Amino acid sequence: MKILKIFILLFLVTNFSELKSDEVNDVLKNKILKNIRCLICQGQSVYDSESEFASSIKLIVDRKINEGLNEKQIYQFLREKYGDWVIFDPQLNKNTYVLWLLPLLLFLFGGAIIYKKLKIFKK
Repeated sequence: MKILKIFILLFLVTNFSELKSDEVNDVLKNKILKNIRCLICQGQSVYDSESEFASSIKLIVDRKINEGLNEKQIYQFLREKYGDWVIFDPQLNKNTYVLWLLPLLLFLFGGAIIYKKLKIFKK
């Protein structure tokens, strides 16, 4: 009877760990697919798209997750294959400095203009 209880316990533990692993993989897959741009659809993520390109990327990402690659490695693979444009959230590098710094510069420039205008009204 004890052996049966041990087998049932082991069976339940292994099944729950597999379910948890599948859930983690699904969450990771969805996170990655939402951050990948569909090259066929305008401004749509692969997660939302139903194009053939999106379907193939979904299969590639699923295969890479099953191979044990992490999120960074999958993004790197897709960048090498399709370029930086395929990722919605690009990394900071020499090609994207303007993309990352322009909003800050515009904010500072606008703040300086507003400050100067308010200073004129005080006189």
